Amino acid sequence: MASRIEGGIRPFTAMGAQALYVLREMGAIAIFFFHSFCMMFSWPFQVRKVIQQVYFIGVKSLLIIFLVSLFTGMVMGLQGYYTLVKFGSEGLLGAAVALSIIRELGPVLTAIMVIGRAGSSMAAEIGIMRISEQIDALDTMDINPIRFLVSPKLAASLLSFPLLTAFFDVVGILGGYLTGVVLLGINSGIYFNRIESSVVMEDVTGGFVKSVVFAAIVATICCYQGYFTHMKPEGFGARGVSLATTSAVVLSSVLVLVADYVLTSFLL
Repeated sequence: MASRIEGGIRPFTAMGAQALYVLREMGAIAIFFFHSFCMMFSWPFQVRKVIQQVYFIGVKSLLIIFLVSLFTGMVMGLQGYYTLVKFGSEGLLGAAVALSIIRELGPVLTAIMVIGRAGSSMAAEIGIMRISEQIDALDTMDINPIRFLVSPKLAASLLSFPLLTAFFDVVGILGGYLTGVVLLGINSGIYFNRIESSVVMEDVTGGFVKSVVFAAIVATICCYQGYFTHMKPEGFGARGVSLATTSAVVLSSVLVLVADYVLTSFLL
């Protein structure tokens, strides 16, 4: 009888243990972000390191952002045209493309592209430094590893994400223009007039708010996974770095989508 009771309780015990693990991880990530954010403003400022990270995260992501935004806008222009023409409203194509990109697709796709290109690199770089004991060496030399390694990446992400999002928005709208106006023959004046009359400052501000939140999520999660590579029970060394990098990409992408829903519910 007792064994049956224990067998029935065991699944709930596992669920409770998993819930406690998730709560501990969320608390640890929040403390990690708070510490990294505060270290951004400590003297002396690491201006050179921040500029280097802005170049790595922002400038070197421009090409992939350009390609993704251009073809996203072109596909939206094509799909939107053949949807709106059924209702005789093809003149609204510019507004549909602009609002979709500025409100949602711009911040979200920018974050996901940066996760794949720069976020994985951040996690792997810090993870390799952890397993090669370089972070322990920084501690030995009385250098704060979070201030030295994480804070410049967080600051650069907070600067780069809004700029990349703005770039995505502009190129995406031009992609819709190429499809709707150049290929399908919509009047260019109507296309841009609908954008001007439909897009308000709140839409642009909301997109930038999302991009800043996504920047904090991506930088914190990727650096956290790399920083605590040595604590992963699944493996150590090269396997631990690979698992940390994979976890960083997957978890960052999921949290970006979750945060997008939460922010959209508040900003609408």
